[in-house]
Amino acid sequence: MKRLEHALESVIFSSRWLLAPFFVGLIVAIGVLVVKFFKQLALLVPMVVDGSESEIIVSILSLVDAALIASLLLIITLSGYENFVSKINVGDHEDRPAWMGKVGFSDLKIKLIGAIVAISAVELLKAFINVQQLTTEQLAWKVGIHLTFVVSGVLFALTDRIAERKGGH
Repeated sequence: MKRLEHALESVIFSSRWLLAPFFVGLIVAIGVLVVKFFKQLALLVPMVVDGSESEIIVSILSLVDAALIASLLLIITLSGYENFVSKINVGDHEDRPAWMGKVGFSDLKIKLIGAIVAISAVELLKAFINVQQLTTEQLAWKVGIHLTFVVSGVLFALTDRIAERKGGH
């Protein structure tokens, strides 16, 4: 019976590798964002001559948005892989991010919601720049969704702080 238990536990433990394709897919998604980023950048350059200031700002905010999303995907990929699949062994490489190997699941949640709030704020700023093109209802929805993300982030942080005080995690 002990041998069966050990075999089952080995299969369950090895199943963590089923997550690896998800992280590879996120890397492919970052590649797609790189292509989209350069496409948006190519559209921005001619705007300098004949584009309005608000068009230029919205285009730049779109670039910021793409960079934030790519950074978020990288954080999820690196920390998710290290937390759930295997440690990434690059030794003391000079470019290794300081947070790598130190971001637990709780920290990942906070980083994730923080990035989502930042992305939402950029989208809201783009909406405010083009406010004349939105109905009051559309603008209210955008503000409401952003506030929902902000409140969710604060609640995540509070629940993590409460759990730390009680010795959770």
